[in-house]
Amino acid sequence: MPAIAAPVGVIESVPKAGILLKPLRREILAHARAPISAAGIAAAMGRPRQVVNYHVRELAKAGFLKRAGRAQKRGLTEQRYVVSARAFVLAPAMLGPLDATASEAATTDTASAAYLLMLATRLQKEVSESWRNAEADGTALPLLSIDTEFAFNSSADRARFAEALTRAVSSVVAEHTTPCERSPHAKYRLVLGYYPTPR
Repeated sequence: MPAIAAPVGVIESVPKAGILLKPLRREILAHARAPISAAGIAAAMGRPRQVVNYHVRELAKAGFLKRAGRAQKRGLTEQRYVVSARAFVLAPAMLGPLDATASEAATTDTASAAYLLMLATRLQKEVSESWRNAEADGTALPLLSIDTEFAFNSSADRARFAEALTRAVSSVVAEHTTPCERSPHAKYRLVLGYYPTPR
């Protein structure tokens, strides 16, 4: 049965991230969203087969491509490949002390873009690690994701919304959860924020 790509792959090492620095390799991965041979990729890209073959082998060695069965073509058997994930994200931990969640980098200004980016980075970091641990244990990861888009008629409306949302979330958290220091169970983090979407 052909390999199926995971939804997202997390790149957690600098050497592995470096493999994608060549635009040609990213283009190869884009052509391998469905099982395809190196020859098929080369034909689609209009590139020499030997060149594409080399990069396909490097991408497979690094885990960006997976074997996806063999196919007969003009009397030859071709190995097919498919991307190991439909999308990839870079783990913040690759930046070491420059990680946006490092204590010296973190800001306490909750109304700043820097603070929201720090929270987003921490979310990506912690979810990636929890996901990896859950997969290793063979367990499901309990998650909640809410994504919505809206608009305000005025800055006053925006301020009232922020105040009402803060009150509502604080009330729900107080009613349904236990303070972390008093619970022996798994801890959860809730991150909420809004920002103007790019025009």
